[in-house]
Amino acid sequence: MKKSTKVLIGATTASAAAFLGFGLLSNKLVLTRTSKPIFEKISETKKKTTLTPLEEKAEILDKEGEEWFDAQEKEHVVIKNSKNRPLHGYIVKAKEPSDKWAICIHGYTSSPKRVGSYALHHHNRGYNILFPVLRGHDISDHKHITMGWLDRLDMLDWIDYLVTIYDNPTIILHGVSMGAATVMMTTGEELPENVKCCIADCGFSSVWDEFDHEMKEEFKFPVPFTLLSPATITSKFVNGYTFKEASSIKQLEKSKTPTLFIHGEEDKFVPYRMMDLNYNAAACPKEKLSIPDAEHANSHLMHPEIYWPKTFEFIDKYIENVTV
Repeated sequence: MKKSTKVLIGATTASAAAFLGFGLLSNKLVLTRTSKPIFEKISETKKKTTLTPLEEKAEILDKEGEEWFDAQEKEHVVIKNSKNRPLHGYIVKAKEPSDKWAICIHGYTSSPKRVGSYALHHHNRGYNILFPVLRGHDISDHKHITMGWLDRLDMLDWIDYLVTIYDNPTIILHGVSMGAATVMMTTGEELPENVKCCIADCGFSSVWDEFDHEMKEEFKFPVPFTLLSPATITSKFVNGYTFKEASSIKQLEKSKTPTLFIHGEEDKFVPYRMMDLNYNAAACPKEKLSIPDAEHANSHLMHPEIYWPKTFEFIDKYIENVTV
């Protein structure tokens, strides 16, 4: 064998090994629950040491939501998804018997407790609350975080559970961050008439777009190829989907579910520009709401006086006889 041929084979093998190695590494850092995902580590390093009065108020409201969740009498529900895998969730019943349900869906590396500050507002209006645990989070049996894409199929199972167990429930979907991507992706599927509307708070346009943004902003990679290209191949092999396939935009193009898109104008984690990408793609009845001063996933905390009246106004267009 010629020396040049050996060198070419060696270089090709090394490149393939490096490509695979990057894929396995990036998939582990970003999508596997066994080690804290890299983007969560980044967000922790950016926590502010000093807060403005508005931010201090927001922290108080956030804590109140967690305390509300802890204080509720919760039913731990386990159902099986379409692959016969267990899905975990919690139910908090309304104060008075009600056929209205809000499915409140948490974000990346979060948990049902972290959306207590959303759920308590719906609960105060007479709603039962369902808190699904997304794959790879909290008490989920799944190993991998699937960024909303496979979770959208689990949401179909949760919706079917409510429709089967309860008498003609009226359902709204309310998701934040990755939870917002989950509900947007869910609305691209065929949903029963029980699902009346959707609130999507700071959701990303696609998994590829979000990771691309983080790679460029946080790691200063000029192009996303170094980690994302092998990672998306690994994702296809391990979880059955690519990052570009996992698209809120493509799902919204098929959506019939009325959706309110909300985004904080100071969001740097899921950039504010993604709201218009999602909104413009949506084929459903739609509205949007921009929240000034708000960073990622705290629009409802920074300006509740803007957030909740608009949210309830939107919901009330599609659901009658709401208890206030």
